[in-house]
Amino acid sequence: MRRWQYGLPMTTSSYDRRARRNVAILAAAQAFLGAQMPLIFTIAGLAGARLAGNPCFATLPISLIVLGSMLSASPMAAFMQRFGRRPGFFLGAAGGAMGGIVGAIGLYTASFPLFLAGSLLTGIYMSAQGFFRFAAADTASESFRPKAISYVLAGGLVSALLGPQIVKLTVDAFVIPFLGTYMAVVAINLTGALLFFGLDIPRPKPAPEGAARGRSRLELLRTPRIAVAIICGMVTYALMNLVMTATPLAVVGCGFATADAANVVSAHVLAMFAPSFFTGHLIARFGVERIVALGLVILASAGGIALTGVELWNFFGALLLLGLGWNFGFIGATTMLASAHTDAERGRLQGLNDLIVFGGVTVASLSSGGLMNCSGGDAVEGWTAVNLAMAPLLALAGVALLWLLVRAPRHAS
Repeated sequence: MRRWQYGLPMTTSSYDRRARRNVAILAAAQAFLGAQMPLIFTIAGLAGARLAGNPCFATLPISLIVLGSMLSASPMAAFMQRFGRRPGFFLGAAGGAMGGIVGAIGLYTASFPLFLAGSLLTGIYMSAQGFFRFAAADTASESFRPKAISYVLAGGLVSALLGPQIVKLTVDAFVIPFLGTYMAVVAINLTGALLFFGLDIPRPKPAPEGAARGRSRLELLRTPRIAVAIICGMVTYALMNLVMTATPLAVVGCGFATADAANVVSAHVLAMFAPSFFTGHLIARFGVERIVALGLVILASAGGIALTGVELWNFFGALLLLGLGWNFGFIGATTMLASAHTDAERGRLQGLNDLIVFGGVTVASLSSGGLMNCSGGDAVEGWTAVNLAMAPLLALAGVALLWLLVRAPRHAS
């Protein structure tokens, strides 16, 4: 069977041969470069609590990372649409390295504003990493696409193990806590960026003059399947961030050690990415809508376990389910989105999607610190408020998905 991608004719075998090579490289990048995200999410709130004068602002560094990712999403998508994936990923790694440098200087000088500036720059890397999943789909056939997305995200399994271990090795490497960890972030970005030299993803060919540019952003948002995919992607990612951001503060606030918080985050990130080895197969067998729905149910179960107590097993159980629910919900939403646009619409839709998704994540991250530290008298009450806040967002995604399922037999998506 003959296929076309970026204006180039390809056979099915060569189509997926290239895709598998790109997937391997992107999975390695997710594993190594991606280690900085669980690393930073483990310590940024704790470092913020040391630097901020008000405990309500402890998680503001994490919120600034997500805000930086949101602000970078559309420019990054446009940059990749014009110059290709590889230059975009190099730009993301450069942002991550600069974020590490500025964050380290902020820690060294005890400057909370400077530390926040470093977090904002780190968001450039987080935005670029978000496009790994879309890059995996660029050269994949329709049948291989959900598996390609899953395999790339499976690279996060290594990052889940690597990131917290780096925290343990570097957190007290210098007199100033966390300084060594941020220096490690710089090294991760500078060395990990070398992986991108092996990518083979052709730059999209410019559309001929007068050629159709595809649907506008508003028209894309009015497409039911796209709208529901964006809502479900935003909700699953926002809820994961809402709870994970507060977790280190809750674990330490309930009397456990920083190492316990790192272990809980590590287990959570393992649960986020380990299922990726079979999520694509489940989507292919049972349908993407069912897998997204299952993800939402699992997220609700995570909140239920968190609300039953604050023993260490409660944290582990809740965060394991949180990761699994995110995996099913987010990979499913990404798969729905990847099959709903043309090449001409790719950059426009992917940038719009990540702008909305990370906009929701930014709000969740900002809310997390306030709910955790300022909504009750102690860590237990704050942790309860964080988990109760999941309910309205889960309801939004559930209703949207149900609407799409009810609508589908009567209308084309």
